Amino acid sequence: MKETFVVNAETRSAHGKGASRRLRREGKVPAILYGGGSEPQPIAVDHNELAKHLKAEAFYSHILTLKLDGKSEQAVLKDLQRHPVRDDTILHMDLLRVRADQVLRMHVPLHFKGGEVCPGVKTGGGLIEHHLIQVEVECLPKDLPEYIEVDLSQLNVNDSVHLSQLKLPQGVTLVELKHGNDRSVAAVHLPRAAVEVEETPAAEAAPGTEVPATAQKAEAKPGEAEAKPSEPKKEEKKK
Repeated sequence: MKETFVVNAETRSAHGKGASRRLRREGKVPAILYGGGSEPQPIAVDHNELAKHLKAEAFYSHILTLKLDGKSEQAVLKDLQRHPVRDDTILHMDLLRVRADQVLRMHVPLHFKGGEVCPGVKTGGGLIEHHLIQVEVECLPKDLPEYIEVDLSQLNVNDSVHLSQLKLPQGVTLVELKHGNDRSVAAVHLPRAAVEVEETPAAEAAPGTEVPATAQKAEAKPGEAEAKPSEPKKEEKKK
């Protein structure tokens, strides 16, 4: 069941940086409502109410109900400006009016599942690398998904999931694929420390040239096991 978000707003007539600063001191966020074949409308919303909405991931990719001047209309969040130091302080917000017959372009989060049980991680010792955390979709408002699920449960080491492999809801298309860009979404790779470095074979000595002892292979005497090159002998401690 989809969540519902109601944003209460009021029309603002004062413009400019000074007016915006006064609004922020009053605990409000200056915003703009545009699109949908109507003129842009400067509005203001309560900062604390907006901050609570922003804690929900679905708020960023959801059709919002905007209550303005006694009327309700649908909109989506298109841009959000935060304070450069205090991330919990919102400075400005852009909302786009939604029309039922107009196609939307929105960024939708990806939800990953099955990464902890995929063969590449569970038995192959690999790690999941997330290349994307959201995708841009194009669809009508009624088809807008809150998120898109990515199944990683079948990945082996060096396998990856691409955009073209995602299961999309009906009526939803990916903008990247429309431009022929089938990007990798996630992959399984071994940790850097676990990657085996190929050993370089010892160079053959020229005729008449003495081969260094470290490059010679010791012949095992009868009854003795041949020493492994990767396991050098430990030096005996002097008593």
